[in-house]
Amino acid sequence: MLRISEIASAKNIPVVEDAAQAIGAEYNGGRAGAISAIGCFSFYPSKNLGGLGDGGMMTTDDESLNRKLLGLRNHGAEEKYYHKYIGLNSRLDGFQGAVLRIKLPHLDAWTDKRRENAANYQTLFTDRGLTEEITLPHEPENGRHIYNQYVIRVPNRRDELKTYLTKNEIGTDIYYPMPLHLQECFAYLGYSLGDMPESERAAAETLALPIFPEMTAGQQEYVAETIAGFFSHG
Repeated sequence: MLRISEIASAKNIPVVEDAAQAIGAEYNGGRAGAISAIGCFSFYPSKNLGGLGDGGMMTTDDESLNRKLLGLRNHGAEEKYYHKYIGLNSRLDGFQGAVLRIKLPHLDAWTDKRRENAANYQTLFTDRGLTEEITLPHEPENGRHIYNQYVIRVPNRRDELKTYLTKNEIGTDIYYPMPLHLQECFAYLGYSLGDMPESERAAAETLALPIFPEMTAGQQEYVAETIAGFFSHG
């Protein structure tokens, strides 16, 4: 599999990389957010490295792009009160920066714990014979998953399982219930149901389970037992 940057380079297409949920993830030795022209990260509180409110960061090793991004985040001004572009007010405030600076040294340890939890889920679900009912995340040998979410696929009865887990006080979520081509805001593009079947299937089958770094082995055991109980009861 070619890296996306290699595919884009062959077609002379610049790439802006969405690494919002992938800080620390790797593929073929490259880090997410550093294998394209621009990388975009989110520091929303639920992310692996989260602040205390909305925030984010863009990365690039291109000096001209860097200058333009610095201007765009500050109302399009490269010099105060002189606006070269139509920009945004997207400066990360100092308070959020201070919070992130304190948390950053802990990121690798939190990532390691998420990866341990993912490996434990793999064992728990496999030992209970659940891999015929659910599809577990796949991590290629040349990749490093950081598990911002632990997303399983449930080809049948996904919504029923989500309801069952909620009743048993297990939090889950669906990322994302409607693919982009079916969103109302993109109706003008003329796509309809069936045009992108893989995206539609993913939206209908995926379910994110808890995997936060502080999650205990006992809590994971409870998740696995509850899912096993759901399928054993038909």
